[in-house]
Amino acid sequence: MYYNLLAKIRNAALAKKDTLVVPFSNFDYNVAKLLAERGYLKDVQKKTSGNKKFIEIKLSYKNSSPSISGFKIISRPSRHVYLRKDKVRRVRQGYGTGVISTTEGILSDGDARKKRVGGEYLFEIW
Repeated sequence: MYYNLLAKIRNAALAKKDTLVVPFSNFDYNVAKLLAERGYLKDVQKKTSGNKKFIEIKLSYKNSSPSISGFKIISRPSRHVYLRKDKVRRVRQGYGTGVISTTEGILSDGDARKKRVGGEYLFEIW
């Protein structure tokens, strides 16, 4: 799940790793691609070794500190949080990104506002 992915990324960044390899899932891959588009990760690639698939993530740093300074998980398996299209708001006055699972895929809060769609509010990252 995405919360495990976020924890692995944070831990690898705090350990000053350059790359991180995690098992492949479409959901995690789409979340990682969105984070790369937003500049929180340097690069995300889907790789295959034999019959196993995995995601190779290259971490991004700014002045030797991780690009991801924190995150807050909103939806959990025990409590799902859904937003209507008119309730999607900015995160940390525009300095963060909210990630929403919509019918059009995994979107950032800004993209969801532009497309006027709502969905499950997964997490915030800054």
